Amino acid sequence: MATHGLEQSQIKQFHSAGYIVLPGVLTAPECAQLRQVIQNDLEPLVGPAEFEADMGYPGAPANRDVSGGDTPRRLLHAYARNDSLKSLAQHPVLGAWLKVLLDCANPMLSQCHHNCVMTKHPGFSSATLWHQDIRYWSFDRPELISAWFALGTEDASRGALQVIPASHQENIDRGRLDSALFLRPELAVNRPLIECAQVVNLNAGDLLLFHCRLFHAAGQNQSSQVKLSPVFTYHAEDNLPIPGTRSERLPSIALQSAE
Repeated sequence: MATHGLEQSQIKQFHSAGYIVLPGVLTAPECAQLRQVIQNDLEPLVGPAEFEADMGYPGAPANRDVSGGDTPRRLLHAYARNDSLKSLAQHPVLGAWLKVLLDCANPMLSQCHHNCVMTKHPGFSSATLWHQDIRYWSFDRPELISAWFALGTEDASRGALQVIPASHQENIDRGRLDSALFLRPELAVNRPLIECAQVVNLNAGDLLLFHCRLFHAAGQNQSSQVKLSPVFTYHAEDNLPIPGTRSERLPSIALQSAE
């Protein structure tokens, strides 16, 4: 696995834009091996999994009984699935970067949020509307970072992630969000924000790090190949989940590279 030096310009970009892309963190053979491991859990499907039909997002099958109704959206509990995904979640590049970006000595992997393989299947994938992940998470501080690994090409035609740069610094009133906490595109006050959106194009092996307050969305996969993207979320050791919330259902795990 490749390692990356920490560039001050990239650190500044993360703090200002809310995300950075680290190219070529995984080699081509590593990507191929991870794709095979994940494919083994897709056919036949090894749960737990989240299904497109159960989410009701735009473009998803109406229910489990229609064509494509059994299409998985996410393979859950990635860290505990196998040694390959466990090693990926503990990648040494993550320890080095997260120490700096989270300003902590001991970054921790949350097993409660993300910790999954995002899948987008041709024909049955849905679109995810504009949202901030922290809206669904409960921690002492809204300071978590997600790591998104591309195992193949990710662009607009394949439903790549879209981001609104610097939106992690915005204070968004509750009225600008709908009942599911998605940004309301019909409101004039939200349009300038949405018009700043950018597609995050990734090559196989690239790593995207993004802030939990960054507004992001994703389109449908219009290609002929399934898109696979392992995603993990991290927090500082002293940034604890709120007691009694789903953020504390499972214990967090220290990054080995940070010890």
